[in-house]
Amino acid sequence: MLERNDVLSIPYLKKTSFSGSYQGMRFLMRMEKGDEDTKLRVSCWEEPYSYEATKDEDKVEAEFDFSEDGIKRAVDWLNDRWKEHQDEYKRAGEHWDRS
Repeated sequence: MLERNDVLSIPYLKKTSFSGSYQGMRFLMRMEKGDEDTKLRVSCWEEPYSYEATKDEDKVEAEFDFSEDGIKRAVDWLNDRWKEHQDEYKRAGEHWDRS
């Protein structure tokens, strides 16, 4: 499972996005500034493709507070997504040749 220390710090996330993968699940975390507040947007999808090369309809997204607590909640959300769909993620490598 992913842990909080697998994700980089708030100062890092202020500068750029953070991407990673866990057993067939890819994910991306990034800061989004709104009119009134700043959020942490998290996306996940099946391997093997990058965020940009994956169709939007194949991604799942969630928003969290841009804070230490928000990062912890995002990690929990990613772990929950993986648990709920682990069979699909574990088989993701079977789809590497799809067009």
